[in-house]
Amino acid sequence: MRPIGTATRGTTNPNRLRRMDRWIAATHGPALRRADAPVAVDLGYGAAPWTAVELLERLRTAEPRTRVVGIEISPERVEAARPYEREGLTFRHGGFEIPLPERPALIRAANVLRQYDEAEVAAVWQRLCGRLAPGGLLVEGTCDEIGRRHVWVALGPEGPRTVTFATRLGSLGRPSDLAERLPKALIHRNVPGEPVHAFLRDFDRAWAAAAPYASLGARQRWITAVRALSGAWPLTDNVRRWRQGEVTVKWAALQPER
Repeated sequence: MRPIGTATRGTTNPNRLRRMDRWIAATHGPALRRADAPVAVDLGYGAAPWTAVELLERLRTAEPRTRVVGIEISPERVEAARPYEREGLTFRHGGFEIPLPERPALIRAANVLRQYDEAEVAAVWQRLCGRLAPGGLLVEGTCDEIGRRHVWVALGPEGPRTVTFATRLGSLGRPSDLAERLPKALIHRNVPGEPVHAFLRDFDRAWAAAAPYASLGARQRWITAVRALSGAWPLTDNVRRWRQGEVTVKWAALQPER
């Protein structure tokens, strides 16, 4: 079967996806531990296999039995990754069809859909979610080149659940700076009248109101702003995650207006 999808630019850097991986290990670790044989997919890992190598290391802190399969639509990238195979880490040629005999407990697709049209996203999400094991998770999103700013959507077999914004707090001017890293399903919706625009507007206002806490550090300012934001938006996490420079909101609150 010919792989489904098109090759990405392949841009990658070591440690680029650390924020996403950290969140996955913390929030999805219990599901990995419940799985009989947990398999995670790094879909579209790029021209070098750093992100798949790192995903294995990070997920094994949550569940040592986890196996990672890096899937790339470019045969040349698969061959280039072969020397990095080890116990628990393999590479395979493929695309959105996820050519594995088993259903994975996790599919991570970082910086893959950014090159696609917005109208194509829903079908890709549906296809990937259809390949998940019961209780599985799809994490699809975008980050900058060195991993300072991320935004991702978490989906289960039933569809999208949450949106997470994550950043290196010391480099943040204001929360709406993260808009440039919105995933494809949301990036063109950051306009007046759309929920994601209203969310980022309110976040900027809360951030400005929390300016006095900047003297205590960017982390305290972020926590204060997020706590204020929680009064109007359905956040799903708590201060333990906020301290990491993260905030997660229910997808239903941000999903695009039709």
